[in-house]
Amino acid sequence: MLLLARCLLVVLASSLLVCPGLACGPGRGFGKRRHPKKLTPLAYKQFIPNVAEKTLGASGRYEGKITRNSERFKELTPNYNPDIIFKDEENTGADRLMTQRCKDKLNALAISVMNQWPGVKLRVTEGWDEDGHHSEESLHYEGRAVDITTSDRDRSKYGMLARLAVEAGFDWVYYESKAHIHCSVKAENSVAAKSGGCFPGSATVHLEQGGTKLVKDLRPGDRVLAADDQGRLLYSDFLTFLDRDEGAKKVFYVIETREPRERLLLTAAHLLFVAPHNDSGAVGPAPGPRALFASRVRPGQRVYVVAERGGDRRLLPAAVHSVTLREEAAGAYAPLTAHGTILINRVLASCYAVIEEHSWAHRAFAPFRLAHALLAALAPASTDAGGGGSVPAPQPAAEARGSGPASGIHWYSQLLYQIGTWLLDSETLHPLGMAVKSS
Repeated sequence: MLLLARCLLVVLASSLLVCPGLACGPGRGFGKRRHPKKLTPLAYKQFIPNVAEKTLGASGRYEGKITRNSERFKELTPNYNPDIIFKDEENTGADRLMTQRCKDKLNALAISVMNQWPGVKLRVTEGWDEDGHHSEESLHYEGRAVDITTSDRDRSKYGMLARLAVEAGFDWVYYESKAHIHCSVKAENSVAAKSGGCFPGSATVHLEQGGTKLVKDLRPGDRVLAADDQGRLLYSDFLTFLDRDEGAKKVFYVIETREPRERLLLTAAHLLFVAPHNDSGAVGPAPGPRALFASRVRPGQRVYVVAERGGDRRLLPAAVHSVTLREEAAGAYAPLTAHGTILINRVLASCYAVIEEHSWAHRAFAPFRLAHALLAALAPASTDAGGGGSVPAPQPAAEARGSGPASGIHWYSQLLYQIGTWLLDSETLHPLGMAVKSS
């Protein structure tokens, strides 16, 4: 029964995602050939993205120098790709050592270089630095940065080389010198590399029977405060965790509002509803709220919070006072409700992440909600012949109805993400992505 339900979910999810993929213009829709993207070389001293290297929008903060004797040395992995030339002037192999994320991006770039200029290879002049040759807090000390050229050292190619590095997925690319291009990536343990969209385990939800509950303690059968697409507050069934990691240590955005003062922690790729500029009342029909990645929310924008007015409880927009970061070691959880929304710490959030289209995500989870309802109807709790009481449903059905995986990302979320990468433009997905396996 469980296997049949999963097969049905796969078919329905695929059909639901095909329509948005086809409807979004030049995306990777079926029956359409994607036109080659015209690439523009970077100008000398240009960097992409147009922010400082060690900011959140680029490669992130410096986390400390890695030495051969440090515990973090195991974070580095050698790159023996024969399609890359490593200068290795120290003759220690240091230039070959880098984080896995840097290695993946570098290998992808090597392929692009050979395709762009047949017979030419990618050349790395500087990788991990253990000798202090770079400026203080350089990401070279963490194996997160490389300086590159082409094997023929043709400087007329370097602008295009920088562009190819951007396309290969480096988190920051800088046409730093006439002699090389500088590229860097986010830290392996940062939210950028590992996270989808989650809340910390200490976050609270509001229960239908009254009171609050920690999000980490949610169980199938709980009904939590949420909102419908018209902004009306209601209680919605908790179905499962789309991601659950009790031991996670992730970087959370801390979004604080004023009047009323509320505080919400969530990861970068999670969706949060933001009010339109002309909305001064409760959530309602058009022009309706937008769902934005948490990493895009800025002070001055307004999110929706629960407010009491005249004995009536409703959602009202509240101005964001500050957006900051902090590390949280209390786990990471992504609850899914039947309505696709949830009130966390009295702030309205989407249950979805990674794709900045709440309605698409909710539609894509329709097969899961349908299967959940069907299994609940087909496998009700049986009656205890001895005392007339009830006993739990069989474990496989109970798991399908919502207990979800013991840890890691739910298989259905992984499936949708894979389908999304096939059908949608990369711009539609959060640039920080999500893991496709358990952390």
